[in-house]
Amino acid sequence: MRTLSFLLLPCALLLSACGGGGFGGTSVADSPAVLNVSGWDPKERQRAGAGYSEHDVSALKANGALGLIARSAKPPLIDDKFPAFLKSADRAGLMLGAYHFVTMSQDPAAQADAFVDRVRSVARAQGISQRKILLVGDFDTASSPERLVKFIRRVEERTGVTPVTYLENSARLRNSLSSASPAQKSVIRRSPYWIALYSPAGTERSMGKTLTPDGLTKQYGIWDEWAMWQYGGVNWQGGRSTPKHYNTGSWSSPKYFGNMAHPMERNVFKGDEGDLQAFWDRHGFAWW
Repeated sequence: MRTLSFLLLPCALLLSACGGGGFGGTSVADSPAVLNVSGWDPKERQRAGAGYSEHDVSALKANGALGLIARSAKPPLIDDKFPAFLKSADRAGLMLGAYHFVTMSQDPAAQADAFVDRVRSVARAQGISQRKILLVGDFDTASSPERLVKFIRRVEERTGVTPVTYLENSARLRNSLSSASPAQKSVIRRSPYWIALYSPAGTERSMGKTLTPDGLTKQYGIWDEWAMWQYGGVNWQGGRSTPKHYNTGSWSSPKYFGNMAHPMERNVFKGDEGDLQAFWDRHGFAWW
């Protein structure tokens, strides 16, 4: 990713340089919180605490969330909870985001068209306030550089903004994207990298090193920097969601988000709140 001026961090957030912990110049306690949801949410209650639904996400805002990114579709299925999540997030005053799971069964450009059309139509139907909606492509682990490029370019053509790229921590994806052509990497690099990393285990661990967001980013050979880090998610076991989260001596994160009773998909943004607003404005869709 290009080194963007609005991602340059003040000393308060450059924790390693200023005597604090954390990886990549950020920590869970001192970074803006962004949550992502889908039709699987809310997951079951696992403890006493605050609850939420697709119709009321005010408890997420009360616990410090600044943005909510909801799944629009995973073709051929649309996400039925997307309209309600978008409306309730707007009502709660959260920054609005939408992601599309780019499946292998359909052309990526056609999926980009469907994504943009759905975001616009849902926003209009739900009476969303005229605020930009962050656009994200979530790519299948079997994706090729060509598929990422097709999706990114088509979203750019339709909206005038570059979507964010979310990638699972997959060796297959790392190998595929690191072998992309210079032209393909140039396009993909325009799209900020939203990293998924829930534990320090990985390819670097075998070399006696802890796998960090910065280390994982380098393995793709595309981005110089990551923008968001999904450090908390869930494992599904026996019909129950077990929280998982990156938690080491230098990166401390709680099992749950604030006082929420449900496990959540949790992210931090690499910057302060002002940086996050600028990021959202740059990669947000003025759908109206």
